[in-house]
Amino acid sequence: MGTEEQIKNYIASQPEAKRIDMQALHERTMEALPGCQLWFTDGKNSDGKVVANPNIGYGCYTIKYADGTTKEFYQIGLSANTSGISVYILGLEDKTYLAQTYGKIIGKASVTGYCIKFKSVKDINVDVLLEAIRYGFESTRDI
Repeated sequence: MGTEEQIKNYIASQPEAKRIDMQALHERTMEALPGCQLWFTDGKNSDGKVVANPNIGYGCYTIKYADGTTKEFYQIGLSANTSGISVYILGLEDKTYLAQTYGKIIGKASVTGYCIKFKSVKDINVDVLLEAIRYGFESTRDI
């Protein structure tokens, strides 16, 4: 099964309200990041054990570890969680930037160093969320 089909099935598996929000956010993210690489992770480790929520990923950057090894991973993640939706903006060097820049203007959301978590799209300003997504994408993409 291809990535796009996995994403479609994942979104379809959500309860109706969350499914509608996830589909809208997926479409808006694709519009904001045209041509970006798509990812899907099912949240399972190599032993098949669930270790995280499934994630839709957008973009690609290279993680560089202290031992010199590297790994490609997505820049932006979208995931359903038990209380709502999480958007992950990965690879930012300044772990205070998201909260300082978007925390007070995004609406009813929890904003940490790399995650924006909210119950429903109606609780946030989606344009502000997309601005944060674009910022994360541009600041972490490999040059």
